[in-house]
Amino acid sequence: MPTPNESFRKVASSTTSAERSTSLPTSPRGLRWTSAILAFLFAFPAIYLVWRNITSDTDPFGVLFTRRTLDPLRRTLVLAVLVSATTAVVGTVLAWLTTRTDLPGQRLFRTLLPLPLVYPTFVGAAAFIRTLSPGGIASDLLGTIGLDGTIELRGLFGAWLVLSLFTYPYVYLPVAARLRRLPGSIEESARLLGDTSWNAFRRVVLPQISSAIATGSLLVFLYAVSDFGAVQLMRYDTLTRAIWTTRLNNQQVSLALSLVLLVLAGTSVGAERFLERRFTNPPSTKVGRPLQFRLGRAKVASFGLVALVVFLGLIAPAVALGDWAITGIIRDANGQRDLFLSASDIWVPARNTALASAITAFAAVLAVLPIAQLVTRHRSRVGEVANGVVISTFALPGLLVALAVFFWTGEFAWARENLRGTLLILIFAYVVRFGSQAMGSTQVAVASVPPRLDDAARMLGASRVRRFLTIDIPLMTPGLLAGAGLVLLATMKELPITLFVAPFDFPTLTTKTFTNFEDAFIAEAGIYALVLVALSALLTWLLVLRRSDHRF
Repeated sequence: MPTPNESFRKVASSTTSAERSTSLPTSPRGLRWTSAILAFLFAFPAIYLVWRNITSDTDPFGVLFTRRTLDPLRRTLVLAVLVSATTAVVGTVLAWLTTRTDLPGQRLFRTLLPLPLVYPTFVGAAAFIRTLSPGGIASDLLGTIGLDGTIELRGLFGAWLVLSLFTYPYVYLPVAARLRRLPGSIEESARLLGDTSWNAFRRVVLPQISSAIATGSLLVFLYAVSDFGAVQLMRYDTLTRAIWTTRLNNQQVSLALSLVLLVLAGTSVGAERFLERRFTNPPSTKVGRPLQFRLGRAKVASFGLVALVVFLGLIAPAVALGDWAITGIIRDANGQRDLFLSASDIWVPARNTALASAITAFAAVLAVLPIAQLVTRHRSRVGEVANGVVISTFALPGLLVALAVFFWTGEFAWARENLRGTLLILIFAYVVRFGSQAMGSTQVAVASVPPRLDDAARMLGASRVRRFLTIDIPLMTPGLLAGAGLVLLATMKELPITLFVAPFDFPTLTTKTFTNFEDAFIAEAGIYALVLVALSALLTWLLVLRRSDHRF
């Protein structure tokens, strides 16, 4: 999915430009102060981590330039570059095959290819590890035909494979949407002038979709840099795993590593912004039908490639999770092994996941709404700065948010007694991490309210509060719900914040899946994962895939 949310801001601007004067009204003081406080709260985890590094007893720069820091940084960069390069190629090829060729089963593949988004990467990693281990379904199947199916899927290869399989949709979706909107006439002209299909793609199509490829690849790079669950299970020591393993016994190293990760994430965002300004996007209006190329002899190989990606990224993990769950239930029924799981053990984490996600979605929209109003309806430097702060938090890895909140609530007595281990601090961490995903659609929602309606109500004597409740809220509700839905989906799958910050007696589906797999309770982990993936799949379909053409 694209980074939040330049496209939304453009829509918001164009929506109201005809109804506003060239000079926006000055902003109310209360709205400015509210936005400034909210911006500080969103920036607090990053500020705190920097402050802790600067004020620590040891020299942070001395810690930074040691092998204990540089080796995880090197491994992180290697993994992120490999994954982003792989997804750039795979995502572009898949988008081309499913939008511009006569590939059999195009409509089905267009539905299935984005669905690996429903898997948290640690669930995918667990599925591959267990399936290829002794007793796993793939290992057993290979053994029946005389092959050694025991594969130790760990380290760089395992992390690269899993992250590539579950993040290529971030490139595939925007590139496919861009290809569907490109007119076929320019390619037909190139073919009439003697270009081959490859030359037409290289000289005509590739420059038109390069911005989508670059943006998607940078998002994958940032995702790989920030990922914790998959690299933890694959035992590949990137920055996130090194932070996790040193968080208790060596806080200075953990803090220094967090600063490196923060700089790396910020650099990724800067690169994305630079490329966005450098590339010129083609018109978004669709002109004519896209040109369809015949695959000829390559049809079978192309079909096999797409089917393989769907199998590895979607079907195989689902089969693995189902195998764990069914095998565990059968063994429990036969008395071979007790299933340490009851209906309440599933219901309570599912309820907690839904509750925390719903509260976070509501709180995130509520938090960004004043800033969206300040940016969209008023002339204010405070609004611009606050909006930039919120938007930039999408690059802040969840592990860093969790680390900052964890250390801060442990450092100060008041926070330790009143906030640590509470639902309030968990929701705060979630909102900081995912609030940016609600900002774009909230700005669109605010911009959808015609200023003339507000002016008319004010002339009739309606107070500011009454105008907001009777005019603004009803018109903004669809956009606000869209933003809340994206936050809801992201929160459900968040792992490091939940592990670090959640109350001890507040299990969620992510933490139960992760800890059960780490403790080798495979059947229980499979059941929890199936429930999580089912909920995630439903929300992904409703909130993302049905409207993917409109987002890119």
